[in-house]
Amino acid sequence: MEFNKEDKELLSRIIKKDERALLRLYKKYQPSVFRYVRSQINSYQTAEELTQDIFINFIEALRDFRFQSSLKTFLFSIARHKVVDQIRKRKIKDVFFSKLPAFIVESLKIVFIDEEIDKKELKEKITKVLDGLPNDYRLILRLKYVEGIKMKEISSKLRMNFKATESLLFRARKSFIKVFNDEL
Repeated sequence: MEFNKEDKELLSRIIKKDERALLRLYKKYQPSVFRYVRSQINSYQTAEELTQDIFINFIEALRDFRFQSSLKTFLFSIARHKVVDQIRKRKIKDVFFSKLPAFIVESLKIVFIDEEIDKKELKEKITKVLDGLPNDYRLILRLKYVEGIKMKEISSKLRMNFKATESLLFRARKSFIKVFNDEL
């Protein structure tokens, strides 16, 4: 593949820490990278942030660049990976938080307001709290809130009467909230 001579010189100068060359590269490719990201991501602000991240990742990846593709191709492959990662994170967040029961979300308002715990830590904490609960509490919470089974079916599965099942769910929720809040 014939490599663009101008880009090769630009890269050489960037590797030598020439800030003007970096600015030139940024001005040359930023609009098209941003347009690509914006076409894939609905949020203008998120697209701007991702574009900045792409150029930072580009600088970090320069040591691995072996001129096997054009500079633009290399930059856009980074952009594509960043966009896919962003979409994947968004889907995970949507799925994860859509499965959380209202009582958990309510007890987590402090966390959301302060943003002290990122989503991965939050998921780990929820898993840890659930794992620490007695088996019957863990089971009923999973059946109700993860699998979305109705109370009547749960009582049938657990071979309990309806009132006893409701009572067990109430105690399980209360226990979960207490343990979760004690962990904060």
